[in-house]
Amino acid sequence: MRSSLLSIAALLLGVVSAAPADPKPATAAVPKPDADGKYWIHGKGISAAFVPYGASISDLLIKDKNGVVRDIVMGFDNATHYTLDKAHAHLNGVPGRYANRIKNSTFEIDGVRYKVAANDNKTPEHPQGLNTLHGGPDGWDWRNFTVSAYTNSSITFSIVDPDGKEGFPGEVVSFITYSLGDMTWDFKMVAIATTKKTPIMLTNHGYFNLDGFSNDQTNLALNHTFHLPYSGQRVDVDDILIPTGDILANKKGSVNDFWSKPKQIGASFNDPEIINNCGGGCVGYDNCWLVNRAQNGPYDWRKDGYVASLSSAWSGIKLDIYSDQEAFQMYTCNFQDGTMPLKKSQGLKDNAKFPRTIPKYGCLVLEVQEWIDAINQPQWGRSSKQIFEPGGDPYVLQASYRFSVA
Repeated sequence: MRSSLLSIAALLLGVVSAAPADPKPATAAVPKPDADGKYWIHGKGISAAFVPYGASISDLLIKDKNGVVRDIVMGFDNATHYTLDKAHAHLNGVPGRYANRIKNSTFEIDGVRYKVAANDNKTPEHPQGLNTLHGGPDGWDWRNFTVSAYTNSSITFSIVDPDGKEGFPGEVVSFITYSLGDMTWDFKMVAIATTKKTPIMLTNHGYFNLDGFSNDQTNLALNHTFHLPYSGQRVDVDDILIPTGDILANKKGSVNDFWSKPKQIGASFNDPEIINNCGGGCVGYDNCWLVNRAQNGPYDWRKDGYVASLSSAWSGIKLDIYSDQEAFQMYTCNFQDGTMPLKKSQGLKDNAKFPRTIPKYGCLVLEVQEWIDAINQPQWGRSSKQIFEPGGDPYVLQASYRFSVA
């Protein structure tokens, strides 16, 4: 039964189609990482490395407008560091089985109330936390995935999440495939509920700086320009980032207006509205914008425009994100404290102008995903996209990150 399920999941994921014929496929029985424990894949004008811990991307190499190779994602030089990092910022991995926050660490399915492990918003009265973030204290991005397939241009990770793990009902089998093409990074995530109804919502929690953390004018990412053309609305949250159930309008010209025209991330930081925008006392962004493409009729997510775009005039690198998901989260690294080190591939080599660490606002997290905590907001009508059962449709997330250089 298990092998049959895995075979079906692999076919649904498109492992074969995601990895086109390759002149140099990996032929070893056991896929081999490099000396730092990283698995490298390559496309035209782009290379990337991954680690099994969290099925995480650890390096993403693109040439900037001057032909200099920039590593534009946060990470560590060695795969072992991911397992030792006590801060655990969900670094470029796949949080699961339910990404983002779950209010009161509870949800209900068919009249049965489930309590999952808490790990967010810790208080003296609730030392473990009030809510669950990214699947709990031992969510997917705390665990090692299995490398199931590996070629020169594609890698597939798999995980089996047992019934009852972190309190979630039922077993889930998941495959994550990353592939590189012509200046593109594509990924597809498939998860199958095998024994019970259960919530599933995944994403890639990637930390970006399109300057490769090497800008000699600023070590912040607030100079990046951001655009969300379909996102005139966002999910309202309370002071600890739990959805209230309300959907808010991003009025033209307001702090959260990235739809009417592209603007720099830091353009509204002098607006009083930015205070508490990302939670109580927080200045910046950690918001879930809705992607309202359906209002224009049927669409092909691969062709009918990006859901988000990020660019830097300094490096000339631009990232257009295409996805089948109907929400998008952007976080301005409000809790970076200058202790996270740069990799050897990043930073200013001959200039001590900035420390070789990442400061507050020095990076941006970009997440394609579903509406956050919709399992506790039935009036939103998202159950068919977040609750999955044996014999039903699988959970599927698809995204294409398309790079260009001005």
